[in-house]
Amino acid sequence: MTGDRSVTVFYDEAMLGHNPEVDFPFIPSRVEKRVRNILQGLDFKWTYPEHPGRLTAIMKLLEEKPIPGVQVTAGPHATRDQLGRVHATSYLDHIFSLEGKRAWLDRDTTAVSPDSIKAATAAAGQAIAAVDAVMTGASQSAFALVRPPGHHAESLRAQGFCLFNNVAVAATHALAKSGCERVLIVDWDAHHGNGTQNIFWADPDVLFFDIHCAAPFYPGSGHLHDVGGGLGEGYTVNVPIPETAGDLAFEKAFRDVLVPAADRFEPDLVLVSAGFDPHRNDMALNLTYGGFKVLTSIVQDIADRHCNGRLALVLEGGYNLTSLSNGVHAVLDVLAGGDVPELVECGLKEVVEAAEFHREAFIED
Repeated sequence: MTGDRSVTVFYDEAMLGHNPEVDFPFIPSRVEKRVRNILQGLDFKWTYPEHPGRLTAIMKLLEEKPIPGVQVTAGPHATRDQLGRVHATSYLDHIFSLEGKRAWLDRDTTAVSPDSIKAATAAAGQAIAAVDAVMTGASQSAFALVRPPGHHAESLRAQGFCLFNNVAVAATHALAKSGCERVLIVDWDAHHGNGTQNIFWADPDVLFFDIHCAAPFYPGSGHLHDVGGGLGEGYTVNVPIPETAGDLAFEKAFRDVLVPAADRFEPDLVLVSAGFDPHRNDMALNLTYGGFKVLTSIVQDIADRHCNGRLALVLEGGYNLTSLSNGVHAVLDVLAGGDVPELVECGLKEVVEAAEFHREAFIED
């Protein structure tokens, strides 16, 4: 039954204002020229895949199928000081100078529209609010439904549709203001969270676990032997997997790699960079909604065991609107106390049922 646990969803309509459209003129620059050359070389019309409809689809499904125990609210926007724990002053100066403008920021087609900076500060702010909710006990778990996403953004660079690294801003806020000494970040997006990895590469106070589609899939980082450096050596854990991997591979990675690492680390807070592009209907990998439920249950168990259940999720990717909205709904259902399925190989249940149905036709008594 759902409703056994309180879950707070943080959402701000200001994030819908981020809406880059490639047909509009952007500020002339070398980056724009390179991007235009890339787009012109494609044999199909490219549209910006990280669009406002991602959030509206999620919110629409939550309205149509409400989950007992889940409440929706909005947190404040992130401040310059909060963002400055992660991003360099020169980078923030540049980003905020683009407010009200259209510009290309990276040749991987990361761009801003006039209201993007307001949307990005709202996104980082919702992630911070999610941390505050679970750290103060106001909610047992929280989910920041945000865009633009964050885990590709580095201290000095926007990329991969990401402007500010939302989960990193949330983690550093927890370490600076919430009494946390150790934060576990779990990234299950199909793409490697290169920005998060780089930000915490030498930080022993943050354990970063990332399971993702292996290189050369974008961004091409997150190799098995990338384990951090300096004081942070051993505090980065990468699990690159082939694009056909699904529920059982993810579950095994979580149980055999993440759980022992978390038990050794003993976090005070668990954060999840929750991307839904690993779903079989999206960009890569082969997760089902049941798979997302099991992963949620495992990280929830880690949080229950080590930090009084303090668990906050931050939305990353997910571009198929059906699998994105239903995936988020499945995760929230588990956070609220819903049932968790037992995973089996895809199609096995149906084959067993078929064998039982046809058995009497081929086997004599």
